[in-house]
Amino acid sequence: MAEHASTGPHEVTLDTWIATAPFEDLLGMKIISASNGHAVLTMPFVRVLAQGLGFMHGGALVSLADTAVAMAAKSLLPPGTVFATTSITNRFLHPVTRGVVTARAVMTGRRGRDLMGNAEVTDEDGRVVMRFGAVFRVARKSWPHVQDAVCRALDERP
Repeated sequence: MAEHASTGPHEVTLDTWIATAPFEDLLGMKIISASNGHAVLTMPFVRVLAQGLGFMHGGALVSLADTAVAMAAKSLLPPGTVFATTSITNRFLHPVTRGVVTARAVMTGRRGRDLMGNAEVTDEDGRVVMRFGAVFRVARKSWPHVQDAVCRALDERP
């Protein structure tokens, strides 16, 4: 078994509030846009993301979708807000065999400190390969500072 220099904890400082973290960089994710509760991210299907049959691994697709919804949420939250994914649902519709996949995410609502969002992941041909939903919870210590802005942004959506 290989020895690791450090298995954590690790301190991570991002260049900006809406930016990819080391794990997302490892997967090759790129943020195309993130504003007003929407986000678009891409990720190339490289060999290391393949599962045993040569398709893109489902975990990579879920990671892309979760990150896209997180960036949509971050676009509504002030920098430094502490929040985390508490629940996800997904449905795989088609395998990915090549190219770049794109996740389009939108925040859909809130319940208390929980923020809900959805994403669709499409392949290079525009075919929907996965549908995804997530719930994020804003930490108690952050909620008093962001509650008004988040409630306004999500409650006023058509």
